[in-house]
Amino acid sequence: MRFSLFLAGLAATLAAAVPLDEQLFGRSVDLGSKLHGEDRRAPAAARGDPEGNGFHSGYFYSYWSDGRGSVDYRNQVNGTYTATWTNVGNWVGGKGWNPGGPKVVQYNGTWSGRSVNSYLALYGWTKNSLIEYYIVESFGSYNPSSGTSRLGTVNSDGSDYDIYRTQRVNQPSIVGRATFYQFWSVRKNHRVGGTITVANHFAAWEKSNLKLGTHDYMILATEGYGSSGSSAITVKEVGVEGVPYPNEPDSRRDNN
Repeated sequence: MRFSLFLAGLAATLAAAVPLDEQLFGRSVDLGSKLHGEDRRAPAAARGDPEGNGFHSGYFYSYWSDGRGSVDYRNQVNGTYTATWTNVGNWVGGKGWNPGGPKVVQYNGTWSGRSVNSYLALYGWTKNSLIEYYIVESFGSYNPSSGTSRLGTVNSDGSDYDIYRTQRVNQPSIVGRATFYQFWSVRKNHRVGGTITVANHFAAWEKSNLKLGTHDYMILATEGYGSSGSSAITVKEVGVEGVPYPNEPDSRRDNN
C-alpha cells in the first residue's frame, strides 16, 4: 500500500533466499493499510501460511496480499520468515513486535529488489496520533521520497537517512479509513542487514516536529509489487535473550 507504488510499476525476479536463524540467533500503495485490509479481491493462489496477523514462534507477524498472482509466505522459527511470489499485484509481510517502540533492532537476510520497485523497511504504526512510519533500509527503482520535501537528516548506524513527511487522505489504516501522516527515514547507503537504532529516528523526527503517538505494531517488512521473486529475513532485538513473546501461543486472525 505504499503511496509511491501507485506512481511506478515494476518488473523483476528477486533472488532466492535462505533463512538465517541458525546463523544469527540459534523477517502510492500503502503498506500498513494493506496489512489491515481494504476491499478484498479473491485470495492469491498461495502455498505456505494463510494471510493474516498474529503470533508465531514468539514473534508478532503480519502478511497481506491483494489477491493477484501467487504468494508463498512462511513464518519460520523465531524471528525468521521466507517468501516466494510470482506475478503478484502487491504483497507485504514480516515479523516483529506488537507493540513496537524505540528498540535496537538487528536483522539480516536476503532481498534482491535493488533494480525494481520494492522496499525493505522497518515499518510501524502509532495511535493517538495516528501515524504510519517507515525506516527504509533499501528500496529499488522508485525512491519513496520522490515528490516530497526533505525535512532533515539523521546519521545512524553507519549512514545518513533523509527525513520526510507525506499524507494519506481518507485511506485505510489500522483504525479504518482515515487521514493520517506518514513519517519516513530513507537510508542513503542501502543495505540488507545490520542494526537499526530506532530511538535515533524517533528523536530526529521529534526535532523535525514529527510527533508519534502510542505504539502499535512494528515489523521488518518485505514488499513486492508487480513482480516475482523471493526474500528471507531474520529479525531480533539487540540485548534481549530469546523471543519477545515466549508465552504467546501461535495464532492467526484474519486481516480486517
